[in-house]
Amino acid sequence: MKNQTNESLQGRFLSRRGFLGGTAAAGGLFLAANAASDKITNTRPANWPTGTPLILQPVLAYDLPQRQDRTSWRGYGGIHTEEAAAAEAQRINSELQDLTQRAGFPVESRPVILARDAAAIDNAIASDADVLIPCAAGGAVEWYWKLANCGKPNIMFLRHKSGPYYLYHEIVHWRVLRHHEDAMAEPALDTGDIVVDDYEELLWRLRALYGLKNAKGTKVLAIGSLVAYSAPAQENGPRVARDLWGYEVEVIPREEFAGRLEKSRANPEFMKAVEAETDRFLSIPQISLQTERKFVVNSFMAWRLCRTLLEEEQAFNFGFDHCMGHDIIAMLDTPPCLVLALANDAGYTAYCHTDLSHTMPGVLLRWIAGKPTFLCNSHFPHDGLYTVAHCAAPMKMDGHNYEPVTVMTHYESDYGAASKVQYAKGQVVTVVQPDLHCTRWHGFRGSVADTPSLPMCRSQMDIAIDGDVKRITEEIEGFHAQVVYGDYLREVGYALKKLGGLEWINYSQTA
Repeated sequence: MKNQTNESLQGRFLSRRGFLGGTAAAGGLFLAANAASDKITNTRPANWPTGTPLILQPVLAYDLPQRQDRTSWRGYGGIHTEEAAAAEAQRINSELQDLTQRAGFPVESRPVILARDAAAIDNAIASDADVLIPCAAGGAVEWYWKLANCGKPNIMFLRHKSGPYYLYHEIVHWRVLRHHEDAMAEPALDTGDIVVDDYEELLWRLRALYGLKNAKGTKVLAIGSLVAYSAPAQENGPRVARDLWGYEVEVIPREEFAGRLEKSRANPEFMKAVEAETDRFLSIPQISLQTERKFVVNSFMAWRLCRTLLEEEQAFNFGFDHCMGHDIIAMLDTPPCLVLALANDAGYTAYCHTDLSHTMPGVLLRWIAGKPTFLCNSHFPHDGLYTVAHCAAPMKMDGHNYEPVTVMTHYESDYGAASKVQYAKGQVVTVVQPDLHCTRWHGFRGSVADTPSLPMCRSQMDIAIDGDVKRITEEIEGFHAQVVYGDYLREVGYALKKLGGLEWINYSQTA
């Protein structure tokens, strides 16, 4: 269901709307957090929208030195014959095949290209791969510069103790990255692009690039209009989404959506399916109802129509403008909170408001993690806690299983259906909060310390910060945060480095 087009944003961008105004924790807590996190896998639910596979092209570069009389004739390394190169290529193919099978996201590896001359390097560059994996057993340093600057991400793989020794374990820092000098000089490759022996280190980088590939070119359905929650995001969000991420935005007039909704309401077969979906949902043991059933029916009716629109338009994201106001609530006869929660649980991305500033990090996190992302209001940090809350909250935060959920009214309107989710205490989470001007993202790791029931948006999470609390308090920007189960700070940072154009500030230590 991934849209690949990069057309310009369509429609008129409307002015800002008015809405209701809106140090690491103790070791024992993080032991529990890590235990909870271990239960979360990277396996995507089978019925979710399928991303485009990430294509890998490994390139084994080597040389065939010839013995010479009474002089040095070979460099370091264990691959100096065609037989050794062929055996190593077979080994790499086998190891990458194993990696792709357990990756948890669609990734394919092309057969290894054996490269002992510049022509083979050119063949690798011309391949249809998204990512080049130079396996640097030998060869000329210029080959690696050429690969790095070909426009495709490179992740260099080196062997130290996992197989036949690679020459560039010795010289990559000096020769490739520093261009035979002291200072770093290679603009297209850095130390973060070098992996030694450990395929798990390769895997998380590939997960980041898979997320980036599928986040780019996202198609958004803005129901009503494209309206941000702040003036800076209204001004900058559409431009950054279009120019940096290649988003396509289609505005669906509210009258058009309302007309299709009324036709659906009058369709007996449509309503029969909606009633059946509602019954199945309310029969789930983890779901309890504290509002009128009709609001759940209305939510499933709207979600069924939205799902049809997503399929028709080959879109991945949608939202309702002015979602807390009378017009949207009257049209749906419920705030869209539960509608958006159902969409996220089904593998799409759907957030309060049609604000691209918080849509961009949500979409990237969804593709990286393979789990729903919780868009939420942020609150003032204190005592190592970061409180977040919203009424449109995914209920399957691990992508598979329902958390305990109470379906109740949306807080500000005290009307309709919204999900109050009881999050797993101790669960490790990633928090990404974009600034309003769409120039930088802030991120940190934490764990769920509490899920309170304060008089505020229904789904509430007190997050114990695993990071620099003082800096977060002093430097945080923006308002809406995206939260996902698991630790994906490395992946987000790596994806943004490869994207370019956005600053990434990480307040937590990464491995």
